[in-house]
Amino acid sequence: MRLHAEFTSEPFVAGDGAPAHATKPVDVAQAAGLDTDFGPFGTSVAGDGRELLAALGEVLSAAFEHGATRVTLRVERVDG
Repeated sequence: MRLHAEFTSEPFVAGDGAPAHATKPVDVAQAAGLDTDFGPFGTSVAGDGRELLAALGEVLSAAFEHGATRVTLRVERVDG
């Protein structure tokens, strides 16, 4: 099964560069071998369902450990 997840961390911070609560979860997802796409309003990750689900706990932890006050997450199955 293949899954796709999108997450957004808050607070939104204006200024130069993205905050660590937005970038560190991307590092975790990439280290887990997931396909990642970092954008200005959120990050999407995709991969094998077991791998993605196993990594999501670490992704969320990285966001909160680096200053997130809220993370919004959506996960969907993308294979037939």
